[in-house]
Amino acid sequence: MRHPSWTTTPLTDDLLRGAIETERTERGVLPHRLPAWARAQCTDGQLAMAEAQPTGVRVAFRTRATSIELDTLATKRVYVGAPPRPDGVYDLLVDGRLAGQAIVSTGNTLTIDLATGTAEARAGEPATVRFTGLGSDPKDVEIWLPHNETTELIALRTDAPVQPRERDRPVWLHHGSSISHGSDAASPTTTWPALAARLGGVELINLGFAGSALLDPFVARVMRDTPADLVSLKIGINLVNLDLMRLRAFAPAVHGFLDTIRDGHPETPLLVVSSILCPIHEDTPGPTATDSAGLSTGRLLFRATGDPADRASGKLTLAVIRDEVARIVAQRAPADPHLHHLDGRELYGAADSAELPLPDELHPDAATHQRMGERFAALAFAPSGPFGGDG
Repeated sequence: MRHPSWTTTPLTDDLLRGAIETERTERGVLPHRLPAWARAQCTDGQLAMAEAQPTGVRVAFRTRATSIELDTLATKRVYVGAPPRPDGVYDLLVDGRLAGQAIVSTGNTLTIDLATGTAEARAGEPATVRFTGLGSDPKDVEIWLPHNETTELIALRTDAPVQPRERDRPVWLHHGSSISHGSDAASPTTTWPALAARLGGVELINLGFAGSALLDPFVARVMRDTPADLVSLKIGINLVNLDLMRLRAFAPAVHGFLDTIRDGHPETPLLVVSSILCPIHEDTPGPTATDSAGLSTGRLLFRATGDPADRASGKLTLAVIRDEVARIVAQRAPADPHLHHLDGRELYGAADSAELPLPDELHPDAATHQRMGERFAALAFAPSGPFGGDG
């Protein structure tokens, strides 16, 4: 039964944070993390799925409401032969603190066969996320959408009026791979970028795209055109996963990506981060493949299929990429004093791998996301760090 004094508020762009664009659908609003013109330049299904998963996207408002309802239509992923994925989590923050969590178990289904590269979509029904007992004092509310489920927003209801929240914090724009997207984090506010943003006191725009951090020129142009006070770019693992390019193409692609960002952010602090440690690809090129033996036992595992000897012909490994990224930043730094470099192994290195190994050989788990977020905040947002104001 509906609350007797529900107020329904249109889900307009001024209530959404972290989205680059919204698409009006038959039912409601679909947040995107790439604009339509960029999506039209690449028909890759993995990127289409990743950019529509709203990691870092939240509904933000100020209200006295004690009860909140959000109608959504989720898209659940099912991987053939792999264990069922957990439902995506909605995190409720009140005045910056976690005040509730919820899931929805219904929605659309996308069944993916990694062995054949095919996917089958099936339509489902919307559901309602509900939070109650919030107290009637004025408060800032954020509902962080599941970082790993496409989420169409249908209706927002509260038992008191809502107003858009004031934008009063610096904006941090970040691009990276599935690890930045959130991989196996426990919830949307516990991905490492979300944790780092909270500790750093900034507003996050997360352009982490699972399987799709590939130095695409259209992503650089989106970053160029997105207002931001701080910018970071994490480079490496997906280029190896797909065996996408050779060393000859890599350095000019990085330079071009950075040049494009600088066209729109000429003096913004810009941090280039290399890959965290990933033992299977430190010295072995891609492509990366799923381990059929693991699937047969109900585990999703990844393995490197390249030949280390092919490094001599220019195939990329994480060790090669790290060295090249450091060289490129050092080369550019004299003319760009706001450009900075961070070796990803400072976020997750050999000692961490021994203590918290990557469960599927590729992606960090929830505890590792926590560690990475805390370390990034300590390194980047410290007074002398690249985002600290004194660096």
